[in-house]
Amino acid sequence: MERMIIFCMLFFCSSTVLSVAPQRIVKYKQLQKTINRLEATVKDKDVELLHTPENPMDECLFTAVTCFQKGMLKLQPENSQGNATFIQTISVLKKFTFSDPGKKCDSSCESYEKKTPKEFLKSFAKLMKKV
Repeated sequence: MERMIIFCMLFFCSSTVLSVAPQRIVKYKQLQKTINRLEATVKDKDVELLHTPENPMDECLFTAVTCFQKGMLKLQPENSQGNATFIQTISVLKKFTFSDPGKKCDSSCESYEKKTPKEFLKSFAKLMKKV
């Protein structure tokens, strides 16, 4: 009887752990799709260049995500027709939270190279794959 209870508890715990990982993967895949959708509607000419973290070290992932969220506030829609979709997409990305502050990161947003909004979004999508 004790073995049966231990087996049931072990089975329950392992199934719970396995279900958490796929939810996170689905969340990050949805974020990548959202970034790709935004890339099609963002203005890329005559705009401010944005600090773009590329290949940040693991301890700087939190700082990189924060930089991307700050940079998204500076993005502009390509035309007024897609403005509602653009605003909705930006709001989804602003709500994203990355809760792992990691170790102390020596770099800041300003230390990253400035790039165009489309390159900025491509780097953000690449970061989401890494996370």
